[in-house]
Amino acid sequence: MPAVVINGPASWNTLVRLDALPEPRPQTLAARSVEHGLGGTSAGKAVTLAALGVDVLLSTVLGDDDPGALVRAVLERPRLRVLARPAARGRTEQHLNLVADDGDRVSIYLELPEAQGPTPPDLLTELREAPVAVLDLAEHSRPLLETARSSGVPVWCDVHDDDGAAPYPRAFAEAADVLLVSAARLDDPRAYLDARVAAGTRLAVCTAGSAGALARDAEGWWEIPAVRVEVVDAEGAGDAFLAGLLAAHLDGLPTPDGLALASAVAALAVAQPGLGGGSVTRAEATTLATSVRVRRH
Repeated sequence: MPAVVINGPASWNTLVRLDALPEPRPQTLAARSVEHGLGGTSAGKAVTLAALGVDVLLSTVLGDDDPGALVRAVLERPRLRVLARPAARGRTEQHLNLVADDGDRVSIYLELPEAQGPTPPDLLTELREAPVAVLDLAEHSRPLLETARSSGVPVWCDVHDDDGAAPYPRAFAEAADVLLVSAARLDDPRAYLDARVAAGTRLAVCTAGSAGALARDAEGWWEIPAVRVEVVDAEGAGDAFLAGLLAAHLDGLPTPDGLALASAVAALAVAQPGLGGGSVTRAEATTLATSVRVRRH
């Protein structure tokens, strides 16, 4: 099978852990810890899928700087190929993330590069042959939405904390055959999912952290419980969820089994530091998924 194509961000992040996020006033705070490592929603999905045994081509934008070299080194792993498009000004994406004990986060973009030059022909060839294209929120993903749709390649999109009205993710939400969204900014997740399925999305899923997830397809609703684990790092939970769901889809598993595996992969990922999905194995995820009771209603 050709590789799943993922297009979107990979970054080098600085993570500062705090007891609580700072109030908006001048003050001095003490960090509980400071960590540096791989970030980016597309990188998170790619390393998790590769760990689950899926061949992946990750197309991203990297600079010729030290952070870019660090990202490339961490992404060197079995089943994962990287197509690194050059970044304008040669700078790799970088974030400063402030994370509190309750999981709240403030993400500050230190560098947000643009892709230099047109879409590489090699990427277009791989995309047209891919079993699935995961096109994450990034300007260099936009031209690929139509290429994938016109080639009959299923499009999976993670629109993060879309509120249903913001203009930036609209094209992604409208192009998605499978859609993942967070409940963070949705007043009515059911209405959002209903609208997407009515517009043609095959499966729309809304994640809600420890409250689990809700999914909608043409036949109705699915409720997916969260697996209870001790959370070490909630970064990348949604990316791991999508990766588990996609791995199950490629194996031909029915929707409830796929949603159970997605919940299991997300739980295993957040129980480890950093982008923990890169350490999840298919065997442990499959075993844990047997305890997840997905309900149709």
